[in-house]
Amino acid sequence: MTNLHRHAPLRVALVGLGTVGGGVIRLLQTNGDLIARRAGCPIQVVAISARDRNKDRGVDLAPYEWVDDMTTLAARDDIDVVVELIGGADGPALTLARQCLSVGKPFVTANKAMLAHHGLDLAALAEKAGVALKYEAAVAGGIPVIKGMREGAAANEISRVYGILNGTCNYILTTMEKEGRGFDEVLKEAQELGYAEADPSFDIDGVDAAHKLTILASLAFGTELNFDAVATTGIRHVIAADIAEAAALGYRIRLVGMAENGPDGLFQRVHPMLVPLDHPLAHVDGSLNAVVAEGNFVGRLFFQGRGAGDGPTASAVVADLIDVARDEYGDALAMPVAALAQQKPADAGKRVGRAYLRFKVQDRPGVLAEIAAATRDAGVSIESMIQRGANQADGVLVAIVTHAGEERCVLDTLERLAGSDSLLQTPMVMHILD
Repeated sequence: MTNLHRHAPLRVALVGLGTVGGGVIRLLQTNGDLIARRAGCPIQVVAISARDRNKDRGVDLAPYEWVDDMTTLAARDDIDVVVELIGGADGPALTLARQCLSVGKPFVTANKAMLAHHGLDLAALAEKAGVALKYEAAVAGGIPVIKGMREGAAANEISRVYGILNGTCNYILTTMEKEGRGFDEVLKEAQELGYAEADPSFDIDGVDAAHKLTILASLAFGTELNFDAVATTGIRHVIAADIAEAAALGYRIRLVGMAENGPDGLFQRVHPMLVPLDHPLAHVDGSLNAVVAEGNFVGRLFFQGRGAGDGPTASAVVADLIDVARDEYGDALAMPVAALAQQKPADAGKRVGRAYLRFKVQDRPGVLAEIAAATRDAGVSIESMIQRGANQADGVLVAIVTHAGEERCVLDTLERLAGSDSLLQTPMVMHILD
């Protein structure tokens, strides 16, 4: 494909002027000369669009044409590529993406929700038109994990991809770990510091990480995107005592998104897990993200860096623009859409591993025996059992670590105990990363 922009500037329309949009403008202003040398041409924002024209965004917007109706951008011949940073799985972002790709205009986005739900259709549109659909900024901010999976690891069969995909959750868990404070208190602080949204549900309930995992799984295994098949559990029920027990056992708790592909199907799960201290993910702190991919020839690949914020995410957006300027892009999902496999979801109950179970129970005789009987009848072998807080009015904490066994047995244990008046709250289950 001939590079039409080798000498002429790459003319960009930027839709969405929040934290990341402002970061893109600042990055292009600061590193413009270097970027032009690497891209083979200047990259210039020529048009901008957002909901509020009068909002102060901390950058000078005077040099750029303001466009009230972003749906006009796809048809404009004086715009070479559209960057979408407004978010949302559906609505205006999806309409704009379809408009641009349908008329053969390259499209760059940071919208993981849209890609997780509609990425297959958008990839097909891009493929039909022969143009770029780029989304490095959609997963893990400034970490070049999309390029790494699509290009660097392209020759490998990937057996597993997993990682810490949400900086808000990682900040909360590592702060709880270091300071011994409870979830609600640390969440409130994270909101005050800007690490968490006013409504943090997408983050703390694991939905954001599930969107990213859906994309990574498709790239890793050559399978169709299937967000609905991701079993998702967030961190809102992790308590300080879980953090302490994990530390005593030689683990740290992290929200981990994990995908594996095998003969039994595609397994995708976002879940708080106990990570061994000798694993690199145990040492990913604060708002950092990290992704691990295991290939049959390259071995373990480990990507780590800042997963959010204006600088890292803007860096990923502009890296995509440089690729567009160079005409360096291929199929959006690393292979033609027709080549993607329709893989059935794997049965998680057949997975073999160890688990941590935490119960809050009545402080009375026979409770431990009741739990032990339930695990025995379900076929769960107990490696260790710890009881904390005897004679406290709000109950006793019982923590169990199991030997390796099928996950269905753990679920059977909980079903056997469901409705027991010995339990003061719903038990917590966290699997142990092997």
